[in-house]
Amino acid sequence: MSSVNIKVPDSILHKAEELAQRDGISLDQFIASAVGEKVTAWLTVEHLKERAAKGSLEIFREILQKVPDVEPEEYDRL
Repeated sequence: MSSVNIKVPDSILHKAEELAQRDGISLDQFIASAVGEKVTAWLTVEHLKERAAKGSLEIFREILQKVPDVEPEEYDRL
């Protein structure tokens, strides 16, 4: 495990300490979890962009044309 020195505005630090205490975890665990969530979010966006780049709007529209134009079943209505 590595250590990192960071500068955090006092207001954010105090709120992070409060939330960590409320959750029953250390500030280190709270910050590591927050960083992990952010990294995961960024990786997810990158993955979705890569998948989207492989897609084709034309093919999507062709597939949609095959969907029958019928009303949904009663249990499936909004």
